[in-house]
Amino acid sequence: MRLAIGIEYDGTAYSGWQRQENARSVQECLERALSRVADEPVQIQGAGRTDTGVHASGQVAHFDTDKRRSERGWLLGANSNLPDDISVAWVREVPDDFHARFSALERRYRYVILNRLVRPALERERVWWVYKPLDAHRMHEAAQSLLGTHDFSAFRAAGCQAASPRRTLLAISVDRVGDYIHVDVRADAFLQRMVRNIVGTLVAVGGGDEPVEWIAEVLASHDRKEGGIAAPAHGLTLVEVVYADEYQIPRQ
Repeated sequence: MRLAIGIEYDGTAYSGWQRQENARSVQECLERALSRVADEPVQIQGAGRTDTGVHASGQVAHFDTDKRRSERGWLLGANSNLPDDISVAWVREVPDDFHARFSALERRYRYVILNRLVRPALERERVWWVYKPLDAHRMHEAAQSLLGTHDFSAFRAAGCQAASPRRTLLAISVDRVGDYIHVDVRADAFLQRMVRNIVGTLVAVGGGDEPVEWIAEVLASHDRKEGGIAAPAHGLTLVEVVYADEYQIPRQ
C-alpha cells in the first residue's frame, strides 16, 4: 500500500529536508515517527528537497507499507511522535504509480520580505528584513522576463546536482502588502537555491541599484556571478505541490 502525506514544518532547526548522517533533517524526524506508527522501518520520498532553514506549508511525501491503519490513525499517530515544529496535515492512500517527486506537475514557493526601518522580533526566522526602501512594482516588472522555459544557470547554486539547468517558470509575481513584499513563484521544478537567487537579484532592482532590464541580462549570461546575492533561507516557504486530479491530492 502506498500512502501520501501532506506536511508543514518550520525549517529553522533543521539542516533541510533530506536525511543526512551528521545533521538533523525533516525527513529523518518523519521517518522515525511513521516507523513507530507502522511498527516497522518506513522510508519516505519528498516532493522537494528544501534547504537548511527553509519552511514548508505544503510539502508532500509518500511511503509504502503493509501495515493497515486508518488515515486518522496514521495522522494522529505520526503527529504524536513528531516535534512541535513538524506536523502532518493529511494522509491519503494513492495508486502505486504515484511518486511525490516525479508525479509532481508544478511547485509553488513564496518568499516574504519585511521592508521597513525597524528589524523584526517575532518574525525574525520567517522573513528577510530589508530596511532599504524597495519598489515592488519595479521588482514585479523585472521578474516577468524570467517567465517561460530557460537555462537558469545564472540562478543556480554552485553545488546543484540537477542534470539540466532548464526549467519552466509558469508564474512569478511581486506584491506589497503594507511593510511586507511577497514574491510568489510557480514552476515545473526548481534548481537548488533558484528562488533565493532570483529574490536576491530582484531586491537589487527594487532598491534602485540595478535597472529593470538587468534581470534579463543576468538570465542570458548563464553565469551565477552576474546576479545578486542569495536571499536568506528563512524567508522562503514551499507552499504547494500540484499533481494530476486522478491522485486526489489536496490543494493548498
